[in-house]
Amino acid sequence: MNLTPKQLRILKLIRDWRVRKGYSPTMQELADEIGVSKVTVFEHVEALIKKGALTRDANKARSLAIAEGIAVPDESRPMRFPLVGKIAAGHPIEKIADEDEIDLDELFGPTKGHNDGAFALRVDGDSMRDEGILDGDIILVERTQVASNGDRVVALLPDGATTLKTFFKEADHIRLQPANPDFEPIRVKYCQVQGIVKAVIRQY
Repeated sequence: MNLTPKQLRILKLIRDWRVRKGYSPTMQELADEIGVSKVTVFEHVEALIKKGALTRDANKARSLAIAEGIAVPDESRPMRFPLVGKIAAGHPIEKIADEDEIDLDELFGPTKGHNDGAFALRVDGDSMRDEGILDGDIILVERTQVASNGDRVVALLPDGATTLKTFFKEADHIRLQPANPDFEPIRVKYCQVQGIVKAVIRQY
């Protein structure tokens, strides 16, 4: 897909906002981030929609989203993943965005691999300790909003906090289960799944 540098940056910003906050930025917020006018951002967004890279619900605010099957360019380089922040594996905290990335080629040497719509997060806490996910580990997350019981998920809670837990849909609520007896399960009526954990990286 032939995109301009500003269009690429807009895609990354929308992806990162949705991962961190669960919703997309406004046109004005995009304009402020990039340092251009709101009109210019609108033109870029319309071009991205026409190219099939973005979708938007005309009747809903903050509804810009990466189109199904589209990987943001920094997600589609083999064995390189954008490191978009930290994730709480303890008591939920607000994730902090980092401008960084994880390159598995640098960690392990040249390796064949494929990455489509994935990102990395650094774990902060030890509530998933008994499943082998430790404080300081890096998790590779497949970007999706759908989870099945038993999936380890990055979840956005109703209060805006994010957490890493195991997902269970129960009769009238969702249980986000830690893997450490020192932590209680989180029970909520609703949460927004941001992605499913696919791999854990630990550096010694």
